[in-house]
Amino acid sequence: MQTFTLEQVAQHTTTGSCWVIIQNKVYNVTDFLFDHPGGPNVILRYGGKDATAAYIPIHPSDALDKNLAPERHLGTLDDESINRLKESVNNKVQTKDELRVEEALKNKPPLQRVVNVEDMEEVAKKILSYRAVAYYSSAGDDSITHVENGRAFGRFFFHPRVMKPVSQCDTSTTILGYKSTIPVYISGAALARLGHPLGEANLTRGAYKTGIIQMVSTNSSLSYAEIAAARVSPDQPLFFQLYKHVNDATAEKRVRDIEGLGYKAIFLTVDALVPGNRELDIRVPHYLEDLENQGLPTQRKSDEDEGETDRLGTAGGLVIHNDADMTWEKTIPWMRSITKLPIVIKGIQCVQDAVLACEAGCEGIVLSNHGGRQLEYSLPPIELLYRIRQQRPDVFEKTEVYIDGGIRRGTDVVKALCLGARAVGLGRAFLYAQSAYGEAGVVHVARILEREIRFGMQSLGARSISELVPQMVERVDWQPVTRAKL
Repeated sequence: MQTFTLEQVAQHTTTGSCWVIIQNKVYNVTDFLFDHPGGPNVILRYGGKDATAAYIPIHPSDALDKNLAPERHLGTLDDESINRLKESVNNKVQTKDELRVEEALKNKPPLQRVVNVEDMEEVAKKILSYRAVAYYSSAGDDSITHVENGRAFGRFFFHPRVMKPVSQCDTSTTILGYKSTIPVYISGAALARLGHPLGEANLTRGAYKTGIIQMVSTNSSLSYAEIAAARVSPDQPLFFQLYKHVNDATAEKRVRDIEGLGYKAIFLTVDALVPGNRELDIRVPHYLEDLENQGLPTQRKSDEDEGETDRLGTAGGLVIHNDADMTWEKTIPWMRSITKLPIVIKGIQCVQDAVLACEAGCEGIVLSNHGGRQLEYSLPPIELLYRIRQQRPDVFEKTEVYIDGGIRRGTDVVKALCLGARAVGLGRAFLYAQSAYGEAGVVHVARILEREIRFGMQSLGARSISELVPQMVERVDWQPVTRAKL
């Protein structure tokens, strides 16, 4: 294999010839510059240099093999260059954000002090990098939809039934025929390695230990094969959240790949076809620049120097190649023609589309506004669930209905189940958990939810999921209550 010096690589920094170093290997990325989801400037920023630290947390291990022809894998650095690079990394001055994270990790509380989902989020936000926090927590526009997703649960109150035998309470259910110890699954969420080096593997192993199901994102930071390999048992079910690529051949190959790896269902995402306006995420480069240069003059980039990800943030770059022209008439039959896996539509936001999904024969629907990260003022999923129950209760007989967005407590889960949901998904909660405590954090959050769900069911007089019925909840028209923080 050919070897290169740092000086040789440093000569290739333009759109005409751009090389980068990743884990001591040299790649010619010139042909890929304008195919990169975030535009060429993101790569050119690292042209002729080592891009390992920026690349590894947000790219699966097979990304280079999939996107670069073999002849573009040029070789490796020579031994002297590797040693010089290692020395420069060791001598690198920590940024202010890195120093903050380092100090926060020293003061991280023991896991047993985390008693609810919001506690876990608070811990994670302290120990995560600013970039990771911004990506995980960012929401659309003014975050009104994101906030209302949670507040909406406060408009639903219980009618508990007493004098019921509930000492034996079973919280288990099935999702698309697969057993789950609680009516909760891990929603597909991208870039888990931004929060922890093991990333999605923490979610996979934590899901197995607690008997729940993980949905894997198209934009995961581990490869689909690596996540499948992280399963403790080959019988452990994995679902796949598909962002359909605009190129049908590329989309079909992705489906074939996950089928071959043993994934059990496809959740077709339809509520994030174009980049959302996630301003916290978009501001990251400017915030970090200002943080490092407080009190010092800085030279601002011109508008022409900014790449697409500067304007769209990390999240925006992930959806550039999504198919924005999907239709009920075209896309679902096409999906049926390439796979026998169950198809669930993720991102239903109105009663009419819930009905159309049933007419299309979809095995399930997820009522979701993408966690409030896309269209501002999209209806909270629990409110949509209530409207479907009132207007089209037949939907629940024709397909499995799930919701995600705003769920923080076991009582939130129980309310959704009373109204007809089969299960609920949590994404951010498990991302924060694995970021702060790895696999153990995932297990801890699942156990918290199991305890809270069991308590809610017993308090309502329900011994099983099937005994949770619409008569047990009432929607009130009072000013929604806010969650009290003691």
